[in-house]
Amino acid sequence: MPGDDLHAPSDVPSGVPSDVPFDVEAMLALAESAAREAGDLIRAEEALRDQARPTVDATKSSPTDVVTATDRAVESLLRGRIAKERPGDGLLGEEDGQQPGSSRVTWVLDPIDGTVNFLYRLPVYAVSVAAVAGDPRVEGRWRPLAGCVHNPVTGETWTAAAGAGAWLDGRRLRLPPPPDLDKALVGTGFGYRAERRRAQAEVLADVLPRVRDIRRYGSASIDLCMVAVGQMDAYYETGLHVWDLAAAALVVTEAGGVIRGLGERPPGSAMVVAAGPGLVDDLADLLSEVGAERVDDT
Repeated sequence: MPGDDLHAPSDVPSGVPSDVPFDVEAMLALAESAAREAGDLIRAEEALRDQARPTVDATKSSPTDVVTATDRAVESLLRGRIAKERPGDGLLGEEDGQQPGSSRVTWVLDPIDGTVNFLYRLPVYAVSVAAVAGDPRVEGRWRPLAGCVHNPVTGETWTAAAGAGAWLDGRRLRLPPPPDLDKALVGTGFGYRAERRRAQAEVLADVLPRVRDIRRYGSASIDLCMVAVGQMDAYYETGLHVWDLAAAALVVTEAGGVIRGLGERPPGSAMVVAAGPGLVDDLADLLSEVGAERVDDT
């Protein structure tokens, strides 16, 4: 059903305008330029700090769900850059919430996806910038138009535009044929609240014997991009927000992969499953079989 998933970028979810001539190439250029500029800021602040650990400015859902001054500085940079070039568009960021616009485009921003990795100087975190049509606050009511995921440490930069393909550092991405589920290397992640982590661990205990192995890197956007590259065969996680998902989901789908939820639900906070055709359904079926839906209630 149109709007139930993101695996066909040309599909238009209900409520998303289809009669607007979106310039996805221009949006992609802005997304990449802004993400790279944000990466420059992160590297500059890291150099000034030398070996000191970043200061935790605040916490959100739990004491381990942290926000640093760099998160806030990066989001401020992204908001300013996009507002200057596209003043009519809306903005939705992880740290500063939503700023409505007059156009039908909203920019979805995650200044540092993987803040705990950033805090510990683990080189797996990213700036994520995406332009979407529709309402990104409502699952199934938006679609990604252009996006960039940029790792400031390694310099790796994944980009995608709807209907125009996905790339890693200028190399076109085409998802390889997926293996069977029992030979699949599967990525996942965990929430911040103890109750949710316990439920996720129970699901993982049931999934692990049925796949090749599990990886957990701590940045959902990079996890998804690794699926698009073929560095992991599949990925699943509960508790994701639109800013974790918007840019990287487009990288996956434009590389030939599939993003879905469980059953008839769209991908979102209840579950995101990503893999190549066939494998994605097998993994989703397994997650349903082991009762992964219960995690959404914790």
